[in-house]
Amino acid sequence: MTRALLIAGFTVALAGCSLPDPRDFRFPGVYRVTVQQGNVITQDMVDRLKPGMTGRQVRFIMGEPVISNTFRPERWDYVYTIQPGGGERLAQRLTLYFEEDALVGFEGDFIPTAIAEAQNAEQAPGAALPGSLETREAEPEA
Repeated sequence: MTRALLIAGFTVALAGCSLPDPRDFRFPGVYRVTVQQGNVITQDMVDRLKPGMTGRQVRFIMGEPVISNTFRPERWDYVYTIQPGGGERLAQRLTLYFEEDALVGFEGDFIPTAIAEAQNAEQAPGAALPGSLETREAEPEA
């Protein structure tokens, strides 16, 4: 009798080692809430950003930045995360840079459509540089 209990206990303990990750376990029929955090960032919002815009104009388009750094007020960070129903978490990030309250650059997961088109056209003269809202000068022809 004790031998049978010992074997059963050992089998249960050994089977417990092969269980999947407990975070993957889901009760059937239990609804999982989609979790959204941060500012929703759309391509349309990024396309509306222009060089030289004031902080107030950018705030009107993008909303209040999620992360405000007291030591670097010229840098605004916008972060958006969504985790649909317990699935994979997706994150989008956009950082804007200002000089004297004028928008001068950006970096992150979004790129303005005009810059993307210029990159596709192999950086034509006068096209915007990636990561910057400035344009480069046309090169003199030889």
